[in-house]
Amino acid sequence: MDFTQNLALVLVLCTVLSLMAWKFQLMTTSGALASFGVGMVIGTFGSWKWLLVLIAFAILGFAATKYQFSSKKEMGVQEGNGGERTHRNVIANAFVPAMIAILTWATGMQGEPLANVTYLASVAVAASDTIASELGVLSKRTYLITTRELVPTGIDGGVSLSGTAWALVGAFVAAIVGWTIMEPGSLLSPLWIIAGAAGFIGCVLDSVIGATLERRGMIGKLGNNMTTMAIGALLAASLTLLII
Repeated sequence: MDFTQNLALVLVLCTVLSLMAWKFQLMTTSGALASFGVGMVIGTFGSWKWLLVLIAFAILGFAATKYQFSSKKEMGVQEGNGGERTHRNVIANAFVPAMIAILTWATGMQGEPLANVTYLASVAVAASDTIASELGVLSKRTYLITTRELVPTGIDGGVSLSGTAWALVGAFVAAIVGWTIMEPGSLLSPLWIIAGAAGFIGCVLDSVIGATLERRGMIGKLGNNMTTMAIGALLAASLTLLII
């Protein structure tokens, strides 16, 4: 597929999906506009397959958000009024993948395994964190990751046994699905495992930063997300360079 065809496909996908997300109240107007923008960047400078990986993550995240939503609303830990995402949510989860796409294009590494693993790891961190947060809040026992003391559900740095398990599942589901989209027929490769492992580690680090720097007001949730996604991507890139 040449550049013009890729751009046309990306434009159609971003337009349709952003409108659908807004229409079905999965995103606010600002969220839908931000989604269109980052989708165009990732699809244009990365590839349409990278855009599909991001879409798969979004679907997974929305499904987790809607799961037992009434219970989350009663607890006061729901996302938005009805689970909808704003531009801040979109930026928090897509800024790092967008930057990776731009760097990949600038260095001429589009389609390279190293670029694919690095990108996929950043998405796996976001998937792991989203799934852990949305399903972990339903746990009755939450502990502060740094001290193991019992804390209220939904607090920064709070983790649970079920949430941690879901974080692991989220990271590796994102890695398997993403790698299948980008590199079909190559699940015997260890590279998707690296992306999944980096995704889970990034999610754990998100909780550690949440329990320390975020609780002290030294960093916000958006900054925490972007930092840990970048670290997960760098970790995956470093491990990949050791084996290719």
